[in-house]
Amino acid sequence: MKPSTISELLSKDITLHEVEVKGWVRTFRANRFIALNDGSSLQNIQCVVDFENTDENTLKRITTGAAVHIKGELTESQGKGQSVEIQVSSITILGDSDPETYPIQPKKHSFEFLREQAHLRTRTNTFSAVMRLRSALSFAIHQYFNTNGFHYVHTPIITGSDAEGAGEMFRVTNLDAKNPPLTENGEVDYTKDFFGKETNLTVSGQLEAETYAMSLGKVYTFGPTFRAENSNTSRHLSEFWMIEPEVAFMDLAGNMDLAEDFMKYVINYVLTNNHDDLVFLDQRLQDEDKKKPQAERNEMTLLEKLRFVVDNNFKRVSYTEAIDILRNSKPNKKKKFNYLIEEWGADLQSEHERFLVEKHFKCPVILFDYPANIKAFYMRLNEDGKTVRAMDILFPGIGEIVGGAQREERLDVLKQKMAVLGIDEEELWWYLDLRKYGTAVHSGFGLGFERLVMFTTGMTNIRDVIPFPRTPQNAEF
Repeated sequence: MKPSTISELLSKDITLHEVEVKGWVRTFRANRFIALNDGSSLQNIQCVVDFENTDENTLKRITTGAAVHIKGELTESQGKGQSVEIQVSSITILGDSDPETYPIQPKKHSFEFLREQAHLRTRTNTFSAVMRLRSALSFAIHQYFNTNGFHYVHTPIITGSDAEGAGEMFRVTNLDAKNPPLTENGEVDYTKDFFGKETNLTVSGQLEAETYAMSLGKVYTFGPTFRAENSNTSRHLSEFWMIEPEVAFMDLAGNMDLAEDFMKYVINYVLTNNHDDLVFLDQRLQDEDKKKPQAERNEMTLLEKLRFVVDNNFKRVSYTEAIDILRNSKPNKKKKFNYLIEEWGADLQSEHERFLVEKHFKCPVILFDYPANIKAFYMRLNEDGKTVRAMDILFPGIGEIVGGAQREERLDVLKQKMAVLGIDEEELWWYLDLRKYGTAVHSGFGLGFERLVMFTTGMTNIRDVIPFPRTPQNAEF
């Protein structure tokens, strides 16, 4: 007999019959009732042991965390909370778990403690739900792009270019750290390094994706990216995943259409396919909210927030219009914002973005046409000479979640912008070639995957939505 998953056994159309199941013991009470979980579902299945006819040594080994193989009859449950249960006919202990040292006991653990047990934290309901949702979102992303005719491109992790111009990159080298080769000027001689030049871990696959868009038409990347930014906050990781589509012959309006359609699709996917996990996380958030002062509570539940995105058209507003709204807003005039909006050109903070979404427009917002001096060099300069065709999508509770732009397709303008910023043309000769040979309007956007998982799960710390977080002073596991 092939073992079933607990998810299969709890499905509504299952027939009552002899079954096999393997999983980990969550609890064992009254020497009789095992709550078993195998990761396929948020729900445990109750397994009822005939303790009078079970070996006493076996009973002693049924402890929290132990892996077991159970055979028995699937029957209608006599107790509350489940429709079916297993009347155990045989039980085999596959792996013992010492109850004195097993860290994930059936009690409430802090997220800080569970980060120290990242290899075991998915044995809890919260983290198993989060990671199932992460998996489902990954699948929905690939499904969306595949259905819409995009090609999946694996852009390099090791690169010689800094796509963002931020300079916060991890160096890749195999030079002797204690005695590197030096030039006549006393600087490290990277021509002697493995790649013959200075290389780093990528901060973005966008520039390389643009090259493929300009031949394959519609492409996307979905892979790890790295920032050597010394930020120990709840919103920053040193290693995270990015989704970056790039499309030839698409302007800013088309880019906004694509991003809105994409975001609605992936969120709707988990609303449809991960209902139990979302209901559990929604209830967890509501319980947390009850402990907070009224002013600090979320205005929307998790499920309301997700439906808010799926059910509303995204409002499109220029940066200039948004600045006027913010400058004249009550929180700005009464100095309630931590960062007051006084003049055009200010970089918006999360509090401003959330005000526009949650208070002013009461729907997701796409801001576009940002000042050129606060955006990246590759964004297309508008005719006014001071704004670029950039766009950011703003969501409730989080602010900016997507950033994108129409790319600068004019060779002369791109060269001028690179010169002003001191970006070496020789370093990006291949990027400039795209503007020499068959240039055309093209656009794309970037979405930090962990930000999406945070939004979808209601988790407030980015370390809790990636299996093994990499942050300053932390590369455990």
